[in-house]
Amino acid sequence: MPPPASTSILHRSSPPPPCRMGDIFKPAPKPDSELRKYRLLSPSAGVRVSPICLGAMSLGDQWTKFMAGKLDVKEAEEYLDYFYKAGGNFIDTANNYQDEQSEMIVGEWMEKRGIRDDIVLATKFTTFFPNRHAQQWTEKRIGVNYVGNAKKSLKHSLEASLKKLRTDYIDLLYVHWWDHSTSIPELMQNLAEVVRSGNVLYLGVSDTPAWVVAQANEYARAHALPQFVVFQGLYNYAVRDMERDIIPMCRNNGMSIAPWGIMGQGQFKPAEDLAKKGLRGGATEQSAANKKICDALEEVAKEIGGNTKLAHVGMAWARQMYSATFPILGGTSIEHLQSNINALSLTLTDEQMAKLDKAAPFDHGFPTGLFGVDPRLLPEQSPQSPLLLQVCISTWHGAGHVKYPKAV
Repeated sequence: MPPPASTSILHRSSPPPPCRMGDIFKPAPKPDSELRKYRLLSPSAGVRVSPICLGAMSLGDQWTKFMAGKLDVKEAEEYLDYFYKAGGNFIDTANNYQDEQSEMIVGEWMEKRGIRDDIVLATKFTTFFPNRHAQQWTEKRIGVNYVGNAKKSLKHSLEASLKKLRTDYIDLLYVHWWDHSTSIPELMQNLAEVVRSGNVLYLGVSDTPAWVVAQANEYARAHALPQFVVFQGLYNYAVRDMERDIIPMCRNNGMSIAPWGIMGQGQFKPAEDLAKKGLRGGATEQSAANKKICDALEEVAKEIGGNTKLAHVGMAWARQMYSATFPILGGTSIEHLQSNINALSLTLTDEQMAKLDKAAPFDHGFPTGLFGVDPRLLPEQSPQSPLLLQVCISTWHGAGHVKYPKAV
């Protein structure tokens, strides 16, 4: 008997139409969205992600007491749909966000649409996560090993996250914060185990001192273990502490950064908007330092024109300060999300970057403040250290220092 009718390539009744080699290897069409300009996650991680990471802390309605807005399940799915349809594939959540509701929403959304493998999914452990049952834990259970970076905490948190996210693997697992008690060897050996198991693909670290991350990555390299490939932390035009040690550490360890608060956490507003709406938290007056920062951002925004927002100038500044930067942007408004995506096309000139740096100079502290920053960050790659310059400025000028690549 002849085989049953099938559309399978194995059972075609006629040969396919002729094609040329150029048709097979046809270049991909030009991206129709800034989110579709995918980039390598980091110099040490070849997975490709959208240039914005969607922050899922706002997905849910359990934290209304201290968050500005909320999204119920239906609203959260619409928000996620917009991000995905625009080309976004990078999502960040954590084991405790919205009392675990955030992970549940993201997991159910991916499962309903059958798109789990399209998404580069990041979550975190370390924080105590069974908060929705807090009274039960304080009165009947012992929760001391459900927090921190030790092996038992990692096991409990990862198993729970996999269930809530309805998946058998996490693309990027972060250490959420440093607990000052788990040893670096224990942490890196335990993280290597979950990578070898296939439950985790890449490792990241958040809100942790640079010396800890540097030691951890050195230990990992010395013992042939996976290292941290992304650092997540607070960084924006007004809060530049990561420039002291963390960003230099990332440059030299093949790591990217995923900054939160990159658009100023509601602080980057022109004077007229402040008079109408106030600052986040209800304040109506800016500090002198913040006013100076907003004035500088507003000056550049007016140069660009087109109703450019101060927060978007701030995001462009941060993305151009370090080429491997993936802003984590949360929120509850699809309109704001669309505006943030469109702002990815904004590029500041060298003159505008210099103007912003001059308007709000950053104190690197000792020793960099005394001996100078990395010459590769400077326009002519000439060292700032007087101890180097006094040797022979004519022969040292630019010698041996190749400028870091610009952000794209």
